[in-house]
Amino acid sequence: MYPIPSVLTSKTFGYASFRDAAAKRGFVLGGNWDYDQGSLDCPLDRSNQVWLRMPFEVVSGTLDSESEDTDAQIRLGEPYVLRHLYHEGLDDEAQPATIGGLVNQFAAPVDADAEVSGHWIEVARRKLGELESMVRDGLREG
Repeated sequence: MYPIPSVLTSKTFGYASFRDAAAKRGFVLGGNWDYDQGSLDCPLDRSNQVWLRMPFEVVSGTLDSESEDTDAQIRLGEPYVLRHLYHEGLDDEAQPATIGGLVNQFAAPVDADAEVSGHWIEVARRKLGELESMVRDGLREG
């Protein structure tokens, strides 16, 4: 994980408007969201191993990924780039299970916090610049 300083850190926005603007730049709600926190994530490579993550906390209202319209206000944290290394091929440790196969479809990363090269840090900075330009172009703080 490599933190990237940003003018967006600690800014507050309406979740729906920020999410919609960020989605136009390739960001999606990360799978680790909860009702009081989450992140908007953008893959930086084709194999989905390098990501730019924009964490946030809900400061008021309700976050609900099922609803297009939400009253949630979010405060952005410091963005960072991270890299997950995955095991290629079949999982030698996998155990067959009827129900487990429906739930545990994906192998855990071999290294969930692998080193990030300078190339990916620069790619992440450029992508972050796109988010920062949303504010300069008129996305208002909440």
